[in-house]
Amino acid sequence: MFNYRAFATQKLSGLGPKYLPFADVASDDVPLSRLLRLSLFQITVGMALVLLVGILNRVMIVELSVPATLVAGMLALPLLFAPFRTLIGFKSDVHVSALGLRRVPYIWKGTLYQFGGFAIMPFALLVLSGYGEAKDAPIWLGYGSAALSFLLVGAGVHIVQTVGLALATDLVEQEDQPKVVGLMYVMLLLGMVFSALVFGTLLENYTPGRLIQVIQGAAVITVTLNMVAMWQQEARSRDRARAMKAARPMQFSEAWTSLVQRPGMLRLLIVIGLGTFGYGMADVLLEPYGGQVLGLSVASTTKLTALFALGTLVGFGLASKVLGQGASPVRYAIIGAAIGMPGFLAIILSSLSIGIALFLIGTLAIGVGTGLFGHATLTATIRAAPANQIGLALGAWGAVQATAAGIGVALAGIVRDIIVGLGHLTGNAPQTPYNFVFSVEIVFLALALLATLPFLTGRNKAPDPSVAETPRMNAPEPHSNPMEVS
Repeated sequence: MFNYRAFATQKLSGLGPKYLPFADVASDDVPLSRLLRLSLFQITVGMALVLLVGILNRVMIVELSVPATLVAGMLALPLLFAPFRTLIGFKSDVHVSALGLRRVPYIWKGTLYQFGGFAIMPFALLVLSGYGEAKDAPIWLGYGSAALSFLLVGAGVHIVQTVGLALATDLVEQEDQPKVVGLMYVMLLLGMVFSALVFGTLLENYTPGRLIQVIQGAAVITVTLNMVAMWQQEARSRDRARAMKAARPMQFSEAWTSLVQRPGMLRLLIVIGLGTFGYGMADVLLEPYGGQVLGLSVASTTKLTALFALGTLVGFGLASKVLGQGASPVRYAIIGAAIGMPGFLAIILSSLSIGIALFLIGTLAIGVGTGLFGHATLTATIRAAPANQIGLALGAWGAVQATAAGIGVALAGIVRDIIVGLGHLTGNAPQTPYNFVFSVEIVFLALALLATLPFLTGRNKAPDPSVAETPRMNAPEPHSNPMEVS
């Protein structure tokens, strides 16, 4: 008798490696189903990004008339925590617990921060909107609560993402680590696309109460998915805990100095900062631009996030294919930065009576460029890192990227408000402040290209994984069965 269940299972398992980028990292010891379950933490991170950068920034600026400078400042508050991603990654490398766990305790702490931020956020929105009895509350209470909620959610995202990616690399062989991190980022983008589409549908008939319900649902889903993602992923080993206690602990300053002294690493971090700043300034302005300049609704501008994430997914897929064939990560970082320049130019031209279609094309283009640039620089960073410093390297990449993006977001809002205040000199055209910021982004992407020239001319070597590693201090034992309990 023909076994339809076995046939269907075989076909479905074959779809992953064929159509899902990086799915070929799966093995008998670490099946794709387990990696996809772990990647659920990236779904919650993507959901948080859509809420903060996509929905809340547009609602606060357009519907609630909160100055863009304040909104940009709130979105940039996680910047205060971003530099600590390096420290968090290092701490998870050398963490000692009674059960020998290193990564899971930090992921759980980050989850609690995310939930706490989402729990406070509805009260802040009630005060800012003057909804119901909240209209009598002082406005400073709304601003303060919103800022605290943004800070908590942002801190939680930084912790969960940094340590979660490090846990993913623990599960596979060293040569497969860039692939598994790439898979995690593909799931982040899919989470952003799915969340943006769902949130856009739920907010089709926007009311403050409906937005609050969406945020409360996101809080519950975040805790649930992160708990499922962590379940039985990391091996508990008391032997490892005792070995790490007995070893001489490596200090953070020692580990950091060792990392940045590797050939080309410091210049790579500079390129990451310039390119991310160039792309990051648009995060706080794309949706308000669509609403204020092009007249798009809340639901329509929310779906812009899905379009941007789709473009980023295309960029990641392309990077996955070419880098998997041995292409240079630095060269594709250059291509990623270059794609963004005509993308921003298309967005600028869309305000000059050329139409919404050009705006959508530009948004898609900068998404593709972001994906190429992000994956190429991430791959270069991981390939250059010592085996016992993956968490530190991921933290360094994330810290530079998040710091540059946060500064970009803050400056974008400030510059926009300054130019609005000088409207009598600029003709009060609504597109002028936005187009000026988009032009600045083109300049910074050009600077990122210039910073990569020494890699191409040979005056500075690209990060080289063949450089001898520093001695391991508190290094983890070889990969073991995650179901093992000592």
